Amino acid sequence: MAMSKKVLVVLGMMGRCPFGGQTWLYMNWLRGLHKLGHDVYYVEDDLDWAYDARINSATEDPSYTVEYLGRVMASIGLSEYWAYRPRYRSTEECYGMSVARLRELYRDCDALLNICGAAALARNPDQLQARRRIMVETDPVGGQLEMAAGNAGTREVYSVHDTFITYGENYGAPDCGVPLGSFEYLKTRQPIDVELWPFTFDPRAKFYTTSGNWKQKGRDQVFQGETYYWSKHHEFLKFIDLPRRRPNVHFELCMNIDDESDRQMLRDNGWALDSPFQMSLEPWGYQNYFKKGRAEYTCAKDQNVRLRSGWFSERDACFLSCGKPVIAQDTGFSKFIPCGEGLFGFTTMQEILAAVDKIESDYAKACKAAREIAVEYFECERVCKKFVEDIHV
Repeated sequence: MAMSKKVLVVLGMMGRCPFGGQTWLYMNWLRGLHKLGHDVYYVEDDLDWAYDARINSATEDPSYTVEYLGRVMASIGLSEYWAYRPRYRSTEECYGMSVARLRELYRDCDALLNICGAAALARNPDQLQARRRIMVETDPVGGQLEMAAGNAGTREVYSVHDTFITYGENYGAPDCGVPLGSFEYLKTRQPIDVELWPFTFDPRAKFYTTSGNWKQKGRDQVFQGETYYWSKHHEFLKFIDLPRRRPNVHFELCMNIDDESDRQMLRDNGWALDSPFQMSLEPWGYQNYFKKGRAEYTCAKDQNVRLRSGWFSERDACFLSCGKPVIAQDTGFSKFIPCGEGLFGFTTMQEILAAVDKIESDYAKACKAAREIAVEYFECERVCKKFVEDIHV
């Protein structure tokens, strides 16, 4: 039976945070929903100041954000389907569509999809007019730990939604320690438009690489007497001497690393270093970084690893779609996505080394397997079709 057309509003922050990773997160969702035939709109309706990459700063001037959003939405065929309202300036100032049209959209849409919890619905009475408000949790565990610790603000953020759906595919399983509290969670995973992320085999590609931030502060949480860490560097340090274990293989971290002592420590252990800032300023430049890699090696947040949320990242799925093998620290995702060919989940150094050896023993086969996993498990129409069915809009 054909799925009936819905009017769906994706709430996001790719203008507030106009970098490749955030932008592609929303582009893939928009493409998947649009390909299914739904009328899908992208909206940012914020009290937060805009960000201008030209000056690398938040600013009251929304001109960079407006230009960026218009260009991105046009690139995926949705140039008439977006709105940016800088509520920090005026509730009546709006770009992409009129304020009257935006309010009408909130009232009449079948659902608001608050992807990544980007929008503070409790502070926006217009958004509260929507009859369905869906929280799409792309970065699981942190919010649950905050609520378990009694954080009333986080609970308010969640409680204005009527449905919760998460990338934590292992939530509720016997081996998952995430405290779910009173909320019930449906499961989804990140959609990838495999047409926009094509297979790009290059046997000369050099680096096992990954991108992101080395250290992030402020969201460590204590739960049942134990501290669960937010920053991924805690996990990378456990395997810091990986390049020394396979000196004929090249390893790189394309990360924001502020401390020179950290950079030197990584270089001393054989890591090549690069900065993600320039390449992530445009979504297509960000994509080119993936195409140039040989494979991805990456770690996850301690919170996801120890509590076994089942989370799997958008970045990993993009590498797979490009036909790049992925070696990723297992958060429980290996229960749901097949590992051992193009994708390798690990918990120990021995498992990392075995994965590297298997990839290098038949690189073409590993790349083909990576692409097949992306098409089978992350293709945007398939993921979005199940998502819409599950939330019953």
